[in-house]
Amino acid sequence: MLELHRLTKHFGGVRAVDGVDLIVNPGEVLGLIGPNGSGKSTTVNLICGLFPLTSGLIMFKGEDISALPPHERVTRGIARTFQNIRLFGQLTVWQNLWVAQNSAEQRRQNPVRRWFGGGGSAREDIGRTLEFFDLAHKRDELAGNLAFGEQRRLEFARAFAAKPVLLLLDEPAAGMNAEEIDQLDARIRTLRDTGMAILLIEHHVELVMSVADRIAVLNFGQKIAEGSPAEVQNNPLVREAYLGTATAA
Repeated sequence: MLELHRLTKHFGGVRAVDGVDLIVNPGEVLGLIGPNGSGKSTTVNLICGLFPLTSGLIMFKGEDISALPPHERVTRGIARTFQNIRLFGQLTVWQNLWVAQNSAEQRRQNPVRRWFGGGGSAREDIGRTLEFFDLAHKRDELAGNLAFGEQRRLEFARAFAAKPVLLLLDEPAAGMNAEEIDQLDARIRTLRDTGMAILLIEHHVELVMSVADRIAVLNFGQKIAEGSPAEVQNNPLVREAYLGTATAA
């Protein structure tokens, strides 16, 4: 579904992403891990079109989207969360989801017709999303008044409301407690089982090892390892990147 070919981004003399190749398949969770500054979030920003490429190619569903603006990538089915929460704080939980869903649905039908439509109406879709993310009881709360873990869930729910086929999660577990992380794990698995492709960036290694089908590891902008969770855990280059020294298996 998503193919990155020699993805490269330089900021002056800094090679933030340096010739990275990655593939994310439908119905797969690909974990993307690495030390701070390894290029993970920059990679997501390149996929979303927030940064222009220095060189390389981004293919999505067989189409070259390397030069498309961010909104065009959203309409093609790419959605994301942000490492630093970016909700509409003065809108309610329900309104945050309406804005996200409306932006996606505009490419299929007039939003007024959809609003007054039948079984697939906006109200019902948003209601199901609120239930799935355990936010139904908060639907009329201002997003800015939610607890931190609830804001994280709403950020995830808002990305899901755009009805993506590829979901990019940038550190969704940051600031969550153990129970919230377990719930996050379950939601990611459920979405993957529907056929959604998910690219998961996360410093919570236990979550990545639990939910990812494959894991790629970046260090200094380059991919140093890729494979199953077990293969990555036992890779000496990965141990060296995280611990500073390679240890024997």
